[in-house]
Amino acid sequence: MTPPPTPYLTLVVPAYKEEKTISGTLLKLDKVLKNMGLSYEIICVVDGVMDKTYEKAKKVSSPNIHVLSYQINRGKGHAVRFGMARAKGNIIGFIDANGINPDSLPMLYQHFIWYSADIVVGSKRHPASKVVYPIVRKVLSRISQIVIKLLLNINVTDTQVGIKLFKRDVIKSILPRVLVKDWAFDVELLAVAHYLGFKKIYEAPVELELSAKKETSAVISKGLVRAILLAFKDTLAVFYRLKIKHYYDDSNSDNWRRNPDLEFWQPKYF
Repeated sequence: MTPPPTPYLTLVVPAYKEEKTISGTLLKLDKVLKNMGLSYEIICVVDGVMDKTYEKAKKVSSPNIHVLSYQINRGKGHAVRFGMARAKGNIIGFIDANGINPDSLPMLYQHFIWYSADIVVGSKRHPASKVVYPIVRKVLSRISQIVIKLLLNINVTDTQVGIKLFKRDVIKSILPRVLVKDWAFDVELLAVAHYLGFKKIYEAPVELELSAKKETSAVISKGLVRAILLAFKDTLAVFYRLKIKHYYDDSNSDNWRRNPDLEFWQPKYF
C-alpha cells in the first residue's frame, strides 16, 4: 500500500492596501506554520500596486515566503487564483490578510487531517469559534447564507470567512472553471467543488475580530450597500452558470479553458 504523501501546505495571502500591517501578518503566519511542523510555503499576492504593500511584503525575510504582484487591482478572487495556480502544496489554502487570527490555522489543518477532507472552511458559526463583530454584520451574514443555501444547496453554515483549505485535486479541478473575481468568490469555489463531487466539506472554528465602530458606520455607506448588491448579483450568476447554463461541466471545457480572464492559469504547475 502506497503511504500518503507528506503534507505540504501552500497558503495564499491576498493583500490589498495593507502596507501598515502586511509585514506583521506574514511574519505571524510564518511563525504559526513553522510551529505546526510541516513543510509549507506562503504566497502573498499583492492585488494591484496601489501603495507600498508590495515593497513592505518583499522586505519580510523568510525562505518560505514568496511575494507576487501585478499592476491593476483585480479583486480578491483573482489574487487567490493567481497564487493558487502557482502553488506546490498537496494542501492549498488561503487566508485574508486581516481580521482572522493566524492561530486558527492549526485547528483547520487538524480538521483537514482528521476527516480526510476535500475542503475545510473557517466558520463563524462553529460552536468553538471566537468571533467579535457587530450585530448588523451578523444579520447581513445570516441573510446571505439563507440565500446561498436556497440557491446553491451548499451544506455549510458559513461560506464567507476568508480562511479555507483544499485538497490539491480539488483546486486542480475547479480553478480553471471559476470566474468570480471578488464578491462571491468563496461561494463559487464551494458550489463548483460540491457540484463536481467533492462533498467532504467540513467547518472548523476560527478566531475573528472586526471593528464594531468601523463596521457599524460603514453599514449605511454607499460602499457597503454596493458590496452587498454585487455579492448578491454574483451569487445569482453562479446559480445561472451552475444550474441553467451548466457552464462548469466538462462538456464546456473549451469555453472555460479559453476564458481570457484566466491568462495566469498555468497547468504545468499541476
